[in-house]
Amino acid sequence: MIAPVLPTYARAPLHFVKGEGSWLIEEDGRRFLDLGSGIAVNALGHAAPELVAALTEQANTLWHVSNLYEIPQQEALARKLVDVTFADTVFFTNSGTEACELAVKMARKYWHDKGQPEKIEILTFDGCFHGRSTAAIAASGAPKMVGGFGPVLEGFVHLPWGDHDALNAAINERTGAILIEPVQGEGGIRPLPDQCLQGLRKLCDEKGILLILDEVQCGMGRTGKLFAHEWAGITPDIMMVAKGIGGGFPLGAVLATEDAASGMVTGTHGSTYGGNPLGCAVGKAVVDRIADPAFLEQVRARAGQLRQGLEGLVASHPDIFESVRGQGLMLGLRTKIAPADFVKAGYAAEVITVPAADNIVRLLPPLTLSEDEVAEAITRLDKAAASLAA
Repeated sequence: MIAPVLPTYARAPLHFVKGEGSWLIEEDGRRFLDLGSGIAVNALGHAAPELVAALTEQANTLWHVSNLYEIPQQEALARKLVDVTFADTVFFTNSGTEACELAVKMARKYWHDKGQPEKIEILTFDGCFHGRSTAAIAASGAPKMVGGFGPVLEGFVHLPWGDHDALNAAINERTGAILIEPVQGEGGIRPLPDQCLQGLRKLCDEKGILLILDEVQCGMGRTGKLFAHEWAGITPDIMMVAKGIGGGFPLGAVLATEDAASGMVTGTHGSTYGGNPLGCAVGKAVVDRIADPAFLEQVRARAGQLRQGLEGLVASHPDIFESVRGQGLMLGLRTKIAPADFVKAGYAAEVITVPAADNIVRLLPPLTLSEDEVAEAITRLDKAAASLAA
């Protein structure tokens, strides 16, 4: 008999009933150090006081009216994002998957309105993950993503990661955009080198195509900058954002330049819940905190401390770990065992990690992780590794 909840997840036998900062409390009272943050969502930790205050204040006044009306909270968050990023305009969604749908529509509508409707192709890369909608799985192209769900949406060209020759050869008169994560998350914490991101921007400018960045997982302070592309000193035309922007509240966005968004006029897109007062009030509190240069400086300091500890961990357990990679507080331990086995050992050591492709265990802690909590994280990860070695 099928379960009341559709059984599409392989869930761990844990029942968390409360969260406090970097900690999750199981119903039996055990305290787990959370280095997963709900997959990079709880950027300010669990029950962050400023988010609780913003949510409570807004919940006591107005939750939802729909986008048939002006929404001051939405305007305030959009204005903040425009002020601190490359963007001229913002559309709010509920998730990264929805942001992907709009990014694809925006790129195709752009070329349609420019009189070049044939430019429907979007170049993507091995290991990418952009969500689980029809467009998002088509963008991935991976058999595990598209198997059984065909026919998939046409117009995506899948290229090897890091193959510059293949990229150049794929560009033709049908190419409308390049879609890429500055740091792949699900694909195994693979950062795109700054020079490659700079090269993509230059290539898009030379060929007259759009650059779409997916910063759903690597954005919102995760790498130590507000957005990961800032390390390379470039800007995209369109950017997908979600996860950390809501701090745990379902919220996403598409940020774009005025030119890239020029085709999206009244009636071309919409969302019932997207940009509701409740979500935007929380999102504004998140962005206000994370966009503060002093906050980002602290993130970089904790990231350096965590990375140093992880390098020591790898050296101490050469039979378990191979290397550390990633950027900021988006780090991966490459294992010589199945990542799921280490994640499970972590549960016994009361530390939460997240598996990914390419034998990677992801570490995506709250950006508010303290110096003492970094030390505790290394202690608990060491305990998990020792249990496997034994």
